[in-house]
Amino acid sequence: MLKMENVSKSYPHRRGSVMGLNDVTIEIAKGDYVSVVGPSGSGKSTLLLMLGGMLSPTSGRIFIDGQSAYDLSSDKRARLRKHNVGFVFQTFNLIPYLSAMENVQIPLFLNGNNDAEQEEKAAALLKRVGLGDRLDHKPSELSVGQQQRVALARMLANDPAIILADEPTGNLDPETSEQMIGFFEEFNREGRTIVMVTHDPQAAQTAERVLRIVDGQIVNEQRSEVTVHVA
Repeated sequence: MLKMENVSKSYPHRRGSVMGLNDVTIEIAKGDYVSVVGPSGSGKSTLLLMLGGMLSPTSGRIFIDGQSAYDLSSDKRARLRKHNVGFVFQTFNLIPYLSAMENVQIPLFLNGNNDAEQEEKAAALLKRVGLGDRLDHKPSELSVGQQQRVALARMLANDPAIILADEPTGNLDPETSEQMIGFFEEFNREGRTIVMVTHDPQAAQTAERVLRIVDGQIVNEQRSEVTVHVA
């Protein structure tokens, strides 16, 4: 489903460069639930964006659903991403002047669904995340937790097989964070592959696999209470 082969990413910095990822090789099977932890600046978000086809590697190859993503043209890579990957970000990225319903309709509109299909599916998705009575509310009229649930509904609009989440509980209180993780566990039980970057130890431990990144390298992996040292 997702695979990195000897992937490195460096960023130009003044007279030299900064290594974001350093020779990372991982494989994430269909239906895996993986959390990625590590100190700030260790390469977690870089890894997530590269797995999602959003950031090209300096070297190495990245496969999404068996296809070498960065050997594709940008248009083909965008189509691969649209049909396979859903993103959840800490900042939600909702459009402030649109209602919850309209925010969820955006990917459906881009996918070519007609108005009736858009409204029916958007309403169903918002109901699924507990916002069936908030369809016409704008983001400013919703709590932070409700805004995150709108973002979840929007992410589900194209029925992605892969969910990539970057600090999805970072702006949430403990009770709402627990609710959010419950949604991810539910999505995983449906067979979706989930990769979640998090600073929250409790959230991380809900995953089947925990990868720890330090200085751009995966230094260990924890599976079912057993830690495997990688480097």
